Amino acid sequence: MANIINVRIENDRMITDSRNVAEVFSKQHKHVLESIRSLEKDVPNFRLMFFEGEMPDNYGRNQKVYFMNRDGFTLLAMGFTGKDAMQWKLKYIDAFNRLAEAWNSPEAVMARALQIANKKLDEVKMLIAAKDEEIAEMKPKVSYYDVILNCKDLVSVTQIAKDYGKSAKWLNEFLSSHKIQYKQGDQWFLYQKYAAKGYAQSKTQSFAGKDGEPHSKAHTYWTQEGRRYIYELLKSEGILPVVELE
Repeated sequence: MANIINVRIENDRMITDSRNVAEVFSKQHKHVLESIRSLEKDVPNFRLMFFEGEMPDNYGRNQKVYFMNRDGFTLLAMGFTGKDAMQWKLKYIDAFNRLAEAWNSPEAVMARALQIANKKLDEVKMLIAAKDEEIAEMKPKVSYYDVILNCKDLVSVTQIAKDYGKSAKWLNEFLSSHKIQYKQGDQWFLYQKYAAKGYAQSKTQSFAGKDGEPHSKAHTYWTQEGRRYIYELLKSEGILPVVELE
């Protein structure tokens, strides 16, 4: 609407726009744009006073406009003449002054400070949440490695299978199908390729037979290095320990 001064704050800057200036001073907008452009070659800090943009017209179509701060308006309005020009210049200056007074009031400054502080706080909260999520994702793996895999004792295939909620039979068959071990008699043995890496050891257990005589039987036990190998192998196929699924 004509003759309604529109001075406002956008992106923490006090501005008006070329269309509003044209309406208030009863000028064609294209002539105001020409006046602004004519200043560019003679004003070193033109870009600090004027900046291009777009605004919708009465038909909703985006049209090019210039936004300007108080200094830009003052510079532009110097060239405006006519019976009412001085009156509108003073009204614009008064509008900028009242807006600046409100913008710089203690209450407004405090409100902006709180807004900035809340934004920073939200950013910190998001960063902490992201770190917590990262730690939570890492924690199961750290738990499995630090609490279980760092054990120096030999472990049975039954113990390892239990980590995954599986049976010893399932894990033995899995390792056999991957050509890691083979069965001879009642005992599983690693193929030489894996045995040479120290993944398993044989332990002999003595027991009293039904005949009352002492007997012995050999069993294959996995070293922690072998246990790590099984962990990586199962993980590559999407099979994780129960502790990493919690």
